[in-house]
Amino acid sequence: MPASCLPAPLHAAAQGMGLLGFSWTLSLLLCALERPRALAVRAEAASPGLEPAGDSVLLVGGRVKRGWVWNQFFVVEEYTGTEPLYVGKIHSDSDEGDGSIKYTISGEGAGTIFLIDEVTGDIHATERLDREQKTFYTLRAQARDRQTDQLLEPESEFIIKVQDINDSEPRFLEGPYIGSVAELSPVGTSVMQVMASDADDPTYGSSARVVYSVLDGEQHFTVDSKTGVIRTAVADLDRETQDRYEVVIRATDMAGQLGGLSGSTTVTIVITDVNDNPPRFPQKMYQFSVAETAPTGTAVGRVKAEDADVGENTDMMYQIKDEEGVELFRVTTDSNTQEAVVLVQKPLDYESKRVHTVVVEALNKFVDPRFVDLGTFRDQTIVRVSVLDVDEPPEFRPPSGLMEVQEDARVGSVVGVVTALDPDVANSPVRYAIDRSTDLESIFDIDANTGAIMTGKVLDRETAGWHNITVLAMEADNHSQVSRASLRIRILDVNDNPPELATPYEAAVCEDAKPGQLIQTISVVDRDEPQSGHRFYFTLVPEATNNRHFSLLDVQDNTAAVHTQRVGFNRQEQDVYLLPILVVDSGPPALSSTGTLTIRVCGCDSAGAIQSCNSTAYAMTATLSPGALIALLVCILILVVLVLLILTLKRHHKSHLASEEDEDMRDNVIKYNDEGGGEQDTEAYDMSALRSLYDFSEIKGGDGGGGAGDGGLSSSLASELHALPQWVQSPDLDFSMFRDYISKKVEQADEDPSVPPYDSFQTYAFEGADSPVPSLSSINTWSTSSEQDFSYLGSWGPRFRQLATLYAGHKGEEEGEES
Repeated sequence: MPASCLPAPLHAAAQGMGLLGFSWTLSLLLCALERPRALAVRAEAASPGLEPAGDSVLLVGGRVKRGWVWNQFFVVEEYTGTEPLYVGKIHSDSDEGDGSIKYTISGEGAGTIFLIDEVTGDIHATERLDREQKTFYTLRAQARDRQTDQLLEPESEFIIKVQDINDSEPRFLEGPYIGSVAELSPVGTSVMQVMASDADDPTYGSSARVVYSVLDGEQHFTVDSKTGVIRTAVADLDRETQDRYEVVIRATDMAGQLGGLSGSTTVTIVITDVNDNPPRFPQKMYQFSVAETAPTGTAVGRVKAEDADVGENTDMMYQIKDEEGVELFRVTTDSNTQEAVVLVQKPLDYESKRVHTVVVEALNKFVDPRFVDLGTFRDQTIVRVSVLDVDEPPEFRPPSGLMEVQEDARVGSVVGVVTALDPDVANSPVRYAIDRSTDLESIFDIDANTGAIMTGKVLDRETAGWHNITVLAMEADNHSQVSRASLRIRILDVNDNPPELATPYEAAVCEDAKPGQLIQTISVVDRDEPQSGHRFYFTLVPEATNNRHFSLLDVQDNTAAVHTQRVGFNRQEQDVYLLPILVVDSGPPALSSTGTLTIRVCGCDSAGAIQSCNSTAYAMTATLSPGALIALLVCILILVVLVLLILTLKRHHKSHLASEEDEDMRDNVIKYNDEGGGEQDTEAYDMSALRSLYDFSEIKGGDGGGGAGDGGLSSSLASELHALPQWVQSPDLDFSMFRDYISKKVEQADEDPSVPPYDSFQTYAFEGADSPVPSLSSINTWSTSSEQDFSYLGSWGPRFRQLATLYAGHKGEEEGEES
């Protein structure tokens, strides 16, 4: 019988007490008292646990009966008995009890986990079941005729549920747990939450109801029994004392009742730091030493304040608190080590003060206002710096300066005095010198003992107005200790240069000029530089004061104007006038010079514009500067070099071509790009020779018409015709010799890739119109014989040597054949 025959309250109480055996025995006893068929009820009155029956049959009187009759089946998990566990019975209301019906089941676990008695329909479980692995099994029931094996009832599905017992303890599946809480947190501060899981059925009994408690660490932390939230139990958690705690949390099912199962986990709680500790120097005084020659920025030493906190709570700032230390030293913070680095702020002097006391203060960079009542978060220490004596070079007093001397000062005059002293206690004597790399011309000298600077050469302000020299000061017994000072010497101007005309002035005046006409404005230059400014005076030299042609007017602004003083000029009488002008400066002393103004007489038009002067009137009106002359000469030299180079290249090219022509004996085909315009082109060519040849051919046709004079002309024309290679070609003439020669030349040209193809074919599209001269070519000559003697070709030079050989050789062969 299934355990569900028990009343639900009694069955739950039995299982809650953990009395599995009692529950099973009691259920068997109660269910045995019930009638087997008392479970058959109408379909409409069936409890929720009843499975639907098969096809209903309407009986007489209106009663409806079902084919299948059974309750919902339950089986307790983790059964440990030796006999198969009875699950329940399937039964058909058509069963008469005579054994004619055979019951069978199929589905999940049928035949393996669950077995059925074919006659009675009793189902037993043969294996130990676990609800946590599978909560129910779905099977199908069949009732068959034992003789015919036919279904007597429609196949119906039923479910066997696995009844839960408290066999699974709570487990912390999300471990390990690590939480954190700030030190000095108030009581009840939440740290973290833990959660345990129970695999038992939460809908049945209290098997899955879990409560939490602290097994270890309850003096510092608590846990909420229902939610698993861990909180602080004290307010004095100090990270510096203990920075982590291991707390054991237990979870118990059955709501913590007796007999419940439990599981535990360890929670690591880290105590985080807060800035509750001030910085502290481990020493109240530090001592360092540094040389007096240490440059600015030299590190004197390092000090560090200790802080029990960690992280950014240990970040510190350092500062100097006393006035003397602030002036001579400064302090910075090393961000990596949090150390205070004391640096030199200004040069130190052993002779002035040998020990300096500096007060250094350390304070936290980030201060938590919640802990200000714990005390001040800063500390101070004393740093004593001892200055070490070093042998130093002499010092100039003042280190550099400006001196002035007039340019007319005599050689050996004192310009000024420089002074240097040994700063050391020994106070060694000092010697002076001038760095000659800054005074290559030795313009100045210095007294080695007194430092007096004197002129060594004559000075000239107009050549060099300033001199920058370097003076050396060294210890008399140790020349390696040297100091340098730059000295600027200004050369004061004196009036030693007379004024001069600004340029070699040249002016022009028209022949029809009128009196009082301005022809030139004159200005002057002076190389001197008086402090009060220039003032120049202009006048004509005494010899020219009675000049009747021109007058000079001082404009009082350092310029003068030249005007005409007569009516008209005649350049035929005098074309050039030289006007000497005297220029005087304001001194002191007053200096003067004479310049000449050249005035040329020119022809002008009615408007006064200059038309022409004499041939040299303006050829040199403006002299070229030396730079312009040099540039002009360089251009001319470059042009001459280019011309010479071009001539040399041409000569070399001609000689190269001549040598090639002497060595190359092959026939050359000359191309004439311009053959003239025919007989009408009488300007480009002399056509008389062609006409003579034409006339000669006519005279030769009728020689009876000429006189005595004609005979001379005919003989000259005959000689010219004799010089022309006009031979008659016979149709049966053998050209094998030419063919062999041309083939030989073609073969030689093909084998030599460095020469152009000499056997080129030229096309003459147009040779002129109406030329009376017949063709000189032998191609169109069809005469059967030739009376021409070609022996004269040998005298035409090396270019015709091969042709003479061919023609002369051919003539010789013909004569041989005739003989």
